[in-house]
Amino acid sequence: MKRVSLLISTVLVIAVITFFLFIPIFKVFSFTETRMHNPQLFYINVSKETSFQFRFTHSIHRTDVLENYEITNLNKLKLNSMEYEDVSIGMPAYAEEGQSLTYENGKYTLYFDDKIIDNFTLYVGDVDYDLYVHYDGNEYNLKQTLNRGSSYLFEVKSVSLYDKLKGVLLRDEK
Repeated sequence: MKRVSLLISTVLVIAVITFFLFIPIFKVFSFTETRMHNPQLFYINVSKETSFQFRFTHSIHRTDVLENYEITNLNKLKLNSMEYEDVSIGMPAYAEEGQSLTYENGKYTLYFDDKIIDNFTLYVGDVDYDLYVHYDGNEYNLKQTLNRGSSYLFEVKSVSLYDKLKGVLLRDEK
């Protein structure tokens, strides 16, 4: 009888450990290399804060571009606005349907009415220009950790403790 009880206890402990190790319960900003057979997960832990920004230096204009996002209830990305200084190569000079464009204090701001996406591919160029994520009072320099010249699928998703342990946590610059 003691052996059966011990066996049942052991099976339950293994089941609980397996559950907590492999069930995706941690929400993260996920950066997954797109051109690898066994891509490594780079991530930023997501707290209750829902807004975040990408800031990068445009490689031609050499001015900052700020993209403002929100995380939706379904872990999708809502693009709220883009701020930039030049409208020539690669930057919109007019608003399309579902958008509005303003110009104040030398900056253009393109607002999006309801631009929701699942993910996007982020290319980390091999140039010495800024590429940062601002989130929850922290600033993450993506060029310090991500491989230059590589593409990453960026999304908000839930991962397991096992995924986090084998992945790379991006650290705040401070």
